[in-house]
Amino acid sequence: MYPVSATGLLVPYNPLVRIVETKDYDAIEKLVFGRSFASVSELTQWMGLSRFPTPGQSLVDSIPQPPNQPDDLGMGAGVLVRDGIKGLTFSCAACHADNFFGTPILGMGTKRPRANEIFVLAKELEKLGIENISVVLGKISEKETIELKRFLTNFQSVGVQRPQHLGLDTSLAQVALSLARRKADPYATKDSKLTKQPRSLWPKGFVADSKPMPWWTMKYKTRWLADGSVVSGNPVFTNFLWNELGRGTDLKQLEGWMQNNQQAIRDLTAAVFASKAPRYGDFFGWNTVGLQKAKQGQKLFEQRCARCHGSYVKGWDAPSTDTEDLAALMKTTRVRYPKQTPVYDVGTDPNRAKGMTYFADALNQLAISKSMQTVVKPQTGYVPPPLNGIFARYPYLHNNSIPNLCALLTPSAQRPKKFVQGPAHNKKTDFDLDCVGYPTGDAIPAAWKEDTSAHVDTTKPGLSNKGHDVGIFVDTQGKSLLSTEQRAQLIAFLKTL
Repeated sequence: MYPVSATGLLVPYNPLVRIVETKDYDAIEKLVFGRSFASVSELTQWMGLSRFPTPGQSLVDSIPQPPNQPDDLGMGAGVLVRDGIKGLTFSCAACHADNFFGTPILGMGTKRPRANEIFVLAKELEKLGIENISVVLGKISEKETIELKRFLTNFQSVGVQRPQHLGLDTSLAQVALSLARRKADPYATKDSKLTKQPRSLWPKGFVADSKPMPWWTMKYKTRWLADGSVVSGNPVFTNFLWNELGRGTDLKQLEGWMQNNQQAIRDLTAAVFASKAPRYGDFFGWNTVGLQKAKQGQKLFEQRCARCHGSYVKGWDAPSTDTEDLAALMKTTRVRYPKQTPVYDVGTDPNRAKGMTYFADALNQLAISKSMQTVVKPQTGYVPPPLNGIFARYPYLHNNSIPNLCALLTPSAQRPKKFVQGPAHNKKTDFDLDCVGYPTGDAIPAAWKEDTSAHVDTTKPGLSNKGHDVGIFVDTQGKSLLSTEQRAQLIAFLKTL
């Protein structure tokens, strides 16, 4: 549940239900979403929100549905009561929880989120204005009208950018574009003139899309985000600040809320840092890995990957191992990751890291950043993250530009330039067991191809699939340093992390 009651964007819930569940309002739904929905639950499923586990369902690292909430809104959506009015809001789980082959996993980056796209679509609703919206809605209470006016007023201070394709997140651009609609003072005071003529904090059309990152790697780090640009402070504080800048919230009100709700912040921080990675064998069986192959892969990993991504002590590394339990043998018993989180430039698309350079100073000058002791420092390159749960984190790289591990471990020139980012429903058709990740080419399910928003084109700005090869898996002539057998061994080891 999103606890920030001072949030700038709270969608009046009862009017939303009326719009979605009444056919008379289908025209409004189609104007905003391009389609109509039968229920709010169906709407949140379309947004990519994972469903809560059913009673008795096997869990990896999940939570039960919160009490006193509408049924089946999904993980990440919640109804908050403010001034006596129910309002729909979205929490971190909207982008950091996913349903992976039937199992909901809290802390896993959502593969097909539409959180940022919702903001883009809402700009269409904003054009109608409060008067027209009230007329269309018909009977709406005075308090709901006040909340709706607050929503629309705050939304004027929100800048948006559409993701390049389904599965990517444009939060970086949204924070910059929203901050540009405020004054350059310690509390980023709202300004009606700047909502129409924003400051220059983000180049027009610049793409710095990235994927929602998993939570379970955060406990090992000393700096955060894909580029490691948050070099000090609690990342959950930063999340609240950036979320609320992108929701048009008054920063003095946000600062007051944060000062008065330290326990809620500590609780969420504990939940984020305590989250656990899923295990490959729980989904596909350990007998599909090959113990000896994985052990050979561990040696290759230590030679080529460990310096950046850390080392992983396995059950089979124990001095005396007489068990035949594959789950115990393949378990990671310890993660040895650098004490100070590194950042390296390995030739991957630079846009995400470069995007931070445009507004880092503006963030650091905010009074709330100083009080939280959060410092943003642009980096050249990206954090090589811990790789626990890597089998479920496809597509790979920060911009989702590589469909599976086979492609990642081959020279850039040989990687697929296009693929489809489909759902994880059917283990037989939706997952490449040998390559770990999305099926490509002729193996792509026909139904996936119908969703054009999920088509990945790595020739687009910000989506390059280059890098992470020369000197790592590829020589200076562009030839692979791994044989077919070695690549299979390395993938077998990565499955066990």
